[in-house]
Amino acid sequence: MQMKNKEDTIAGQKYRFLIVDDSVFARKNAAKVVEMLGGIVVGEAATGKEGVEQYFKLKPDIVILDVSMPEMEGLEALAKMREKDKEAKVIIVSSLGYQELVKKALSLGAKHFISKPFEPQKAAEIIQFVLKEIK
Repeated sequence: MQMKNKEDTIAGQKYRFLIVDDSVFARKNAAKVVEMLGGIVVGEAATGKEGVEQYFKLKPDIVILDVSMPEMEGLEALAKMREKDKEAKVIIVSSLGYQELVKKALSLGAKHFISKPFEPQKAAEIIQFVLKEIK
């Protein structure tokens, strides 16, 4: 997905995103927020296992990762990404929103947490907050 022009980028840079969620609807909503911010969705995955494979193949700047998925849960996928790449920037997404889940995700290295269904403006603020770490 291409940018319209340089002004559409985040701080003048085209950040690359991988969206991992078993819900097509959730992936499309996340992609809309990423594109609204001027980011590029370089890949999508429907399982945690596929997400890990795509992460190492595509090397995105940020991963938006659902917690509850088939084949491999999001927290396990997060752990595998961070095990091989300590610099992996992952935002966890879940409809579960439990405090313990958030703590576990952050302890595994997640940079932030977005609750489903997410409000585009709130999700955009969280993504921008995490992008500040990359600069």
